[in-house]
Amino acid sequence: MTKNVLVFYGSYRKPRYGIRLARFAIPRLEQRGLNVEFIDARVVNLPMLDRMYKEYPPGTAPEAMERLAAKIKAAHGFVFICGEYNWGVQPGLKNLTDHFLEEWFWRPAAIMSYSAQRAAGARANYSWHGILSEMGMVVISSSITIGPIVEALDDVGSPTGVSGAYLEKIFPRFADDLIWWMEAAEAQRLRKLPPY
Repeated sequence: MTKNVLVFYGSYRKPRYGIRLARFAIPRLEQRGLNVEFIDARVVNLPMLDRMYKEYPPGTAPEAMERLAAKIKAAHGFVFICGEYNWGVQPGLKNLTDHFLEEWFWRPAAIMSYSAQRAAGARANYSWHGILSEMGMVVISSSITIGPIVEALDDVGSPTGVSGAYLEKIFPRFADDLIWWMEAAEAQRLRKLPPY
């Protein structure tokens, strides 16, 4: 059975250089037989959080939120592509994730971070580990930090230079780790219902 993976990207800021990392990752995940869907927080455009999805009476949540909740629940795993703003996480992506909770439970999440500098979004990457764990996801141990993003990938997501070659080298382990955990989580759900 094909596994569904959602790839989340959260930058609202122009120019959106980080989208290159999504353009790199998506076809490589698809080559592994995964059904991948790109979720762009700016396109989804949820309001600033005032009420979570679960706090709406059934059938009354905004349409974009309802659609995304169904996609999250149907996914086997998640990839979060995150930039770093002032040592922190991007507000657009954080706002999107905070609209949901139980919908995320018991599935693995993988983190790819980037920045315009050599720090490669490492501080945001570190922060996302705790955030996603608190939201009920199993964060895989393999993560990717890449920067400067414009030296690693061109506009269409093709690797360039030394950083691009490094990204090509480490991505297979990252993908293998995510797939292993998706298979493990699915097998466990079939064996035993989650405890809550």
